[in-house]
Amino acid sequence: MKILVVGSGGREHALVWKIKQSPKVEKIYCAPGNAGIGQIANCLEIDATDIQKLLNFAKTEGIDLTVVGPEASLVAGIVDVFEENGLRIFGPTQKGAELEGSKVFTKEFLKKYKIPSADFGVFDSREKAKQYIDEKGAPIVVKADGLAAGKGVIVAQTVEEAKNAVDVIMADKAFGEAGNKVVVEECLKGEEASFLAFTDGKTVLPLPTSQDHKAVYENDEGPNTGGMGAYSPAPVVTGEIAEFVMNKVMLPTIRGMKEEGRPYKGMLYAGLMIDGDKVNVLEFNCRFGDPEAQPLLMRVKSDIIDIFEAAIDGRLDKIDMKIDPRPTVCVVMASGGYPGSYEKGNVIRGLKNASAIKGVEVFHAGTAKQDDKVVSAGGRVLGITAVGTTLQEAINKAYEGVEAISWNNCYFRRDIGAKALKRTGGGQKKAVQVGILMGSDSDLPIMRGASDFLVSMGISCEMTVASAHRSPERAFTYASTAKERGLKVIIAGAGMAAHLAGVIAAHTELPVIGVPLDASPLGGMDSLLSTVQMPPGVPVATMGIGKAGAKNAGVFALKILALSDPELAEKLVKMRKDMASEVEEKARNVQV
Repeated sequence: MKILVVGSGGREHALVWKIKQSPKVEKIYCAPGNAGIGQIANCLEIDATDIQKLLNFAKTEGIDLTVVGPEASLVAGIVDVFEENGLRIFGPTQKGAELEGSKVFTKEFLKKYKIPSADFGVFDSREKAKQYIDEKGAPIVVKADGLAAGKGVIVAQTVEEAKNAVDVIMADKAFGEAGNKVVVEECLKGEEASFLAFTDGKTVLPLPTSQDHKAVYENDEGPNTGGMGAYSPAPVVTGEIAEFVMNKVMLPTIRGMKEEGRPYKGMLYAGLMIDGDKVNVLEFNCRFGDPEAQPLLMRVKSDIIDIFEAAIDGRLDKIDMKIDPRPTVCVVMASGGYPGSYEKGNVIRGLKNASAIKGVEVFHAGTAKQDDKVVSAGGRVLGITAVGTTLQEAINKAYEGVEAISWNNCYFRRDIGAKALKRTGGGQKKAVQVGILMGSDSDLPIMRGASDFLVSMGISCEMTVASAHRSPERAFTYASTAKERGLKVIIAGAGMAAHLAGVIAAHTELPVIGVPLDASPLGGMDSLLSTVQMPPGVPVATMGIGKAGAKNAGVFALKILALSDPELAEKLVKMRKDMASEVEEKARNVQV
């Protein structure tokens, strides 16, 4: 397939990065792209809102699928034009995109369909807006009606500040034509979070929860920006709140848009204010958030092309989206002075060093190439995004990447993820429950079959090397201290007749699972026999040979732990259902 991605920011770099992972994709173009995108896709000198040029290119080049990043392109009607010309494109139509294009439309829509939101007034007169402010008092929020790159919202702490905001938006035209009307609304208290989902106009397929950091300075102070960082998941969005948002916000919105004659396909992004168990909608966006897209797309394990196509074709209900359970964090590095005036053209140093850190991706936003060097070319320049086994680890990795990069007068917040850490008790790492032992580091690729599965189930594990014959004391110490160190299960893998699992089982009361490895001309049969043939009273649960056996060891460990952990028991039930569904799908595919 040939794919066209429209846009030039960190969101689009993350989209291109994820799309490139699909085996279905042959070539990716991005218009206009940036210096980072140019390393993995073909960048075009076409503006994201030049719909006619984009259309001409897509038709000439035979583009199979277009994915739209920025809201401006959607509000301008790119989806309508492409569809009229028989081209496949992911995103809402111009009428659908009005959910983001007009705050007036959205507030009136929310009110009509009884979707929870703040009380408000709509004004095209400065005098009437100020009169309303006098009546309601402060704090109060003043919003430009149209698109303002995420900056057209002013939270005023006093009546005077609110009246000045009206003048800035409507008289000074700080946000251009977006300020012809204003929404003045109640200032809600609580914590903001983002809820993003794919939709085909019928089904809503939610992504994991996430949280953006809008304010430019730490502790959420200063003017709003397009976003200074994000992380996923967002602990403030509990399971109960997520269910409420699906039933009272997302699904009613899709149904309401259909009733309004504006069937909605694409991304639906609800900005929420959460105060305890009270949830209100702050705004809707009609595309991936930026920077939320970066940490979210790092967690999506499924082929993103399958999801885009299912949304276009109205069959999202057939998609089982796989999500990496590990948390992700994005720290935005910006030009000093942003969201006000800032310099461009500063050479960025350290990009290779940051990219070399395991678990870190450097997504470019406002960057360009100049004399074979990457330079700053925007307010938000880079999004350093990391994955970790815990939130704290993801934060640490992201900031390790940030510290490796520099340019003149760069700026970033140092508290991205702090609110989540506070909610989760400082991001403490889960107690290690499973120990994975192997006779040699050459066994690591096989034994990762066990660790990868356990991590996907949210089970913390440790891995190390000990030889039953070459380092018997180390093996004895590991086994005899395992219980006091908090382990509940041990998985031991070894090749030949080393019998590591048996030695471990002889020195611990914990259940031991043996994984025979193929390390001799006998194809692993020697290891299998030595592992299974234990004397009475010293059992080892023996798996099959190799990586499949290692994964089954992880599954068997899950079953043992699930006996005393209801949450793991639920995951086990879901896993069995997923396997049955996969078999059903395969059966349908081979039916004649």
